[in-house]
Amino acid sequence: MLKKVTPPCKTILVAGGAGFVGSHLCDALLAEGHAVICLDSFLTGRRSNIRPLQNHPNFRLVEHDISTPMQIEDRVDQIYNLACPASPPHYQADPVHTMMTSVAGTGNLLDLAKHKKASFLQASTSEVYGDPEEHPQREDYWGHVNCTGPRACYDEGKRAAEALCFDMLRLGEVDARVVRIFNTYGPRMRADDGRIVSNLIWQALHNQPLTIYGTGSQTRSFCFVSDLVAGLIGLMNVQPNPKLPVNIGNPGEFTISELAQMVVSLTGSQSKLVYKPLPQDDPQRRQPDIARAQSVLGWEPKVPLSEGLPHTISWFAAEVSAQARTPHTIPGLRLAAVAGGAAP
Repeated sequence: MLKKVTPPCKTILVAGGAGFVGSHLCDALLAEGHAVICLDSFLTGRRSNIRPLQNHPNFRLVEHDISTPMQIEDRVDQIYNLACPASPPHYQADPVHTMMTSVAGTGNLLDLAKHKKASFLQASTSEVYGDPEEHPQREDYWGHVNCTGPRACYDEGKRAAEALCFDMLRLGEVDARVVRIFNTYGPRMRADDGRIVSNLIWQALHNQPLTIYGTGSQTRSFCFVSDLVAGLIGLMNVQPNPKLPVNIGNPGEFTISELAQMVVSLTGSQSKLVYKPLPQDDPQRRQPDIARAQSVLGWEPKVPLSEGLPHTISWFAAEVSAQARTPHTIPGLRLAAVAGGAAP
């Protein structure tokens, strides 16, 4: 008896699909029964993130840099644009390429969406608010960005990308949606990405000094990756198009010092804190106002930092063990491994 094969619901292109967030999005879309085209240049994405998907019948990988035009022969129903380095060390390493990825790359993907009549979701960032003078940050706040500073390649690139999306939406050419992503963490983060969560965990697992930039009193709000992915999918599919940017993040606000102490406690590390100068234009406070996401999408985060951080530490501990190729025990770390980066 022949087994009935159910065709994919939609064909969805995920630019940056081999990255930290992109790979989790690919997982979720495949689980929903869609066909996924993962587009990635592997500048910061990792093949290991998508290796489990390589033999999936509805998954296809295309290696391409979105800053140059692309040809996709397949039908495409939706496009998620997550293709841009998102951590300061990576996006500042080649600032011109970062800017062109955000501006030219987004333009190329919008042109593809127009040609395919596909819905489009742009991953923007809380960095468009710069070092904010309003707190928490609402979507109608225009921001406080240094447009000529070392972070401008990313901040201004993303602001320009938003403008492109809303211009093409107003012209009736693309069904474009814009999400502003706040600090996100979870399994598959790169140890070398320079973000505070990965920095502190990696240093703690190696009993190295924990690097705190500034006084440690600056704040961030940390969203677990599964919550973010749910928000991305929700915004892509909500009807009608809200035609406004939507913050997605966890409004729970923590100082960097509080985060460091949590990491030390959960890992049982002997690490001490060391303080270094705060990088230029680094925001002092960052917290999303998610009222719009709650009202328009019915979305709010489900995973508090107290639950998501242990799962993230567990994943990094497994990475350390794999690199050492020997069993690795972290004193005081009694956490269940999270297979495939699934949410708790």
